[in-house]
Amino acid sequence: MKICIISNLYNPYIIGGAEIYVEKIAKYLSKENEVFVITTKPYEGLSSLKPLLKSRKIYRFYPLNFYHTYNAPKLKIPDFLKLLWHIIDLWNPHSYFMVKKILEKENPDIVHTHNSSGLSAGAAFSAVKSLNLPLVHTAHDYAILCPYLTLLCPLWKEEPCKYPRFPCKIYRGMKRKILHSPDIVTAPSQFVLDMHAKSSFFEESTKIVLPLGIELKNIDFNFDKKKNNGEINVLYVGQVGKHKGVQFLINAFKKINTDNIKLHIIGGGHPYEKYLRDLGKDDRRITFYGKIPNEEVQKFYRKADISVVPSIWYDNSPVVIYEAFKEGTSVIGSNIGGIPELIKDNYNGFLFEPGNTEQLKGILDNIIENPQQLKELSKNAFESVKQYDMNKHIKKLLEIYKEAIELNKR
Repeated sequence: MKICIISNLYNPYIIGGAEIYVEKIAKYLSKENEVFVITTKPYEGLSSLKPLLKSRKIYRFYPLNFYHTYNAPKLKIPDFLKLLWHIIDLWNPHSYFMVKKILEKENPDIVHTHNSSGLSAGAAFSAVKSLNLPLVHTAHDYAILCPYLTLLCPLWKEEPCKYPRFPCKIYRGMKRKILHSPDIVTAPSQFVLDMHAKSSFFEESTKIVLPLGIELKNIDFNFDKKKNNGEINVLYVGQVGKHKGVQFLINAFKKINTDNIKLHIIGGGHPYEKYLRDLGKDDRRITFYGKIPNEEVQKFYRKADISVVPSIWYDNSPVVIYEAFKEGTSVIGSNIGGIPELIKDNYNGFLFEPGNTEQLKGILDNIIENPQQLKELSKNAFESVKQYDMNKHIKKLLEIYKEAIELNKR
């Protein structure tokens, strides 16, 4: 089978877990299929406007717009320019012609789109459908519903959007008119599919929940390594934007009156990082590591007693939960979005209300007072992740591709 994967960002341009996931499935699918990737790159002169074929069948081009999404967090962009950027990104004619040109050349059996904000989902979907190619789309976030991707608008309260305001209704209305319905839409959580359905997106598409896949090592896990040795190591891995809720984790941690607990924070490259570092600078138990290579992150998971995902947005299905479970590390997570579809309270971790520092502190206090429970949680976390084995995931994904091809024929 010849498979085209379309994703706005792709290694080395990584912001979140979606890009890591896309690269993994491309690698696994390539074992028995022909795979090529269409993605973007930052502006590097006029030549970057044309698709450049790299090794391993990766086409990269700069979508003609005011800035590239990978560079956006580092830039001070005026609001009017952001608005113009989003208007162009609704249906970017340059992206349409570039994507269509590549698809005409390669003629794949199936196209699988992922995060396309920045490449222009409207243009990508149109290019695919203009050639009558089968299309599978995976929703990793809410870019189709919200220009901020997170349903957490900085113009209003710091809480997830439940009822779209007038500008957002216009945005969604335009998206509904522009976007073609894929043959199949998948998402790692039922929550995300439901959120799109509530706004009347993809009404003609078949919808399937497909949790993310994770590479599992074929080893006997030594749970004795997770023994508490008088010190509790708490880990946060991920973006350090406001929507990730790290500020609430730091505030909860600072209220704990004991020295036998440490907080390790991995992630960087966001303007909000400075605020978080200032928030935690007076507590010697808190260490910031910035961005580090993924292989180094795995070592932190192995050493951690528990990991925390304190999101205040409707987080879909965080890769960091899968990664923690893989290393036998249980997770404390916000009871929001797709997180409770992965974490079972008091089984492989704990759930708390988003932004509730007292409740989060209470969970951490309970772990400090009863560290023996960590071993059982660790075993359950490792058992939980087995169902997400990447080989099983790829098998299911190929079945979805075949179903999409049949649906497209009809």
